[in-house]
Amino acid sequence: MTAVADRSLGPDLDLVDTISADTDVLVIGLVSGDDGPTIATLEDEFVDNILAPEVRAALQEQLRAVGAKGKAEELTRIPAPTGLDVKSVLAVGLGAADKIDAEQIRRSAGVAGRALTGVGLAVTTLSGLEGGIGPTAEGFFLGAYTFTAFKSESADGKPDEQPVHKVELLVGDPSVSYRKGFNHDWVIAESIATARDFVNTPPSHLYPAEFATRAKALAEAAGLQVEVLDEQALADGGYGGVLGVGKGSSRQPRLVRLTYNGGAKKVALIGKGITFDTGGISIKPAANMENMTSDMAGAAAVIAATVAAAKLELPVTVIATVPMAENMPSATAQRPGDVLTQYGGKTVEVLNTDAEGRLILADAIVRAGEDDPEYLIDVATLTGAQMVALGTRTPGVMGTDDFRDRVARLSRLAGENGWAMPLPTELRADLNSKVADLANVASHRWGGMLSAAIFLKEFVPEGVQWAHLDVAGPAYNTGGPFGYIGKGGTGVPVRTLVSVIEDIAHEDAAE
Repeated sequence: MTAVADRSLGPDLDLVDTISADTDVLVIGLVSGDDGPTIATLEDEFVDNILAPEVRAALQEQLRAVGAKGKAEELTRIPAPTGLDVKSVLAVGLGAADKIDAEQIRRSAGVAGRALTGVGLAVTTLSGLEGGIGPTAEGFFLGAYTFTAFKSESADGKPDEQPVHKVELLVGDPSVSYRKGFNHDWVIAESIATARDFVNTPPSHLYPAEFATRAKALAEAAGLQVEVLDEQALADGGYGGVLGVGKGSSRQPRLVRLTYNGGAKKVALIGKGITFDTGGISIKPAANMENMTSDMAGAAAVIAATVAAAKLELPVTVIATVPMAENMPSATAQRPGDVLTQYGGKTVEVLNTDAEGRLILADAIVRAGEDDPEYLIDVATLTGAQMVALGTRTPGVMGTDDFRDRVARLSRLAGENGWAMPLPTELRADLNSKVADLANVASHRWGGMLSAAIFLKEFVPEGVQWAHLDVAGPAYNTGGPFGYIGKGGTGVPVRTLVSVIEDIAHEDAAE
């Protein structure tokens, strides 16, 4: 298998039952304990037996001698002991034995994958841990993921930062029994990398029309139905929110609709696709504005998750409605004080042009409601208030109570940490407008993430189970790498969205 696109690099992955003679590095797990670190005992007995007792003992002694502790995600690389036909061994910490779960395996594999830059072939026993095959595959691929589209090439015609070329996962039976689960998690990893590719592509090269073109090509390759509305179609259709936000840019807005017809249950996905956000007339400070290349991360995740649902052949119909615009200041830009007529007829007073995401989402939510979905999920890098409230790694999840809690729970199980947040009724009055049906912001900064969701609630159809994910911080990492997350686009919340769709599919099957 190969990387998802020529814009990104990641390792090939495969399942094997032997350690090849040309292996460069063997990656093993190390568990912390009161008596010192120990090599992880594996659920897959076949894999556990690959390391002979004398080799295991020698490895453990060497690792302790160089100070390895087995703390979660700690790396220790040593020469291979006698009897192990590899060049070196990389031990990655898993933490305490009772704390090892799928997410910890994924994170440890990610740290290991990133440390193997320039390695030709690595083999790992992490896949032999209980439930370890999928998380190991995802972790290595996503940890080693490198975006190189704009990097200069070296003398050999390749970018200088080459990730590990191939990672082989040791399992008992690589031919049949583990293949289905491996292929499933490979699709998830591919989809996350696809979302990262979109987010990491700079706005000079990913503007609304180009974003729509790339989304269309990706979706059609997976067999989805695609509809793209250009600026004229948006005007004819009355999409006042998308047009209002996009009118300040010379690069006109789009709205993309992707349909995967998989079953009777219908899920609507909406993703905010602001390809760059200056704030418009309410312009942002210059410091760190370059990070607003990530303001289409919600759209990227929705597109990638819809394609994943098709590749996994999930028995659910998924319809993605993705508004795309560039928010720029110019002589044609909307002004604070303007009134927009949103799709469906509701009017909004624009008090702050930097609260633009909710305007394009409102149009998309109303349009998605016309498809009569049972479930509706919108995803957006919507507010800086999300990071103030929850930090940079915890998405806020709001919406109808039961579905909100379900999405947040599934997000945590998937390792993306969604956290349920309330929609206090008293905040709705703060969105009253003196001239329109409502204003796009409150007159104060308290509860900004919640107020934005309350604004969106005004456009959600009655009776639909709805969840709103604010991923302003989690979708884009501006700090150092951690786990399987590098700098830049993270792919959050692709895994959450796929988990929710799969859960709905299981619910349908049980009925």
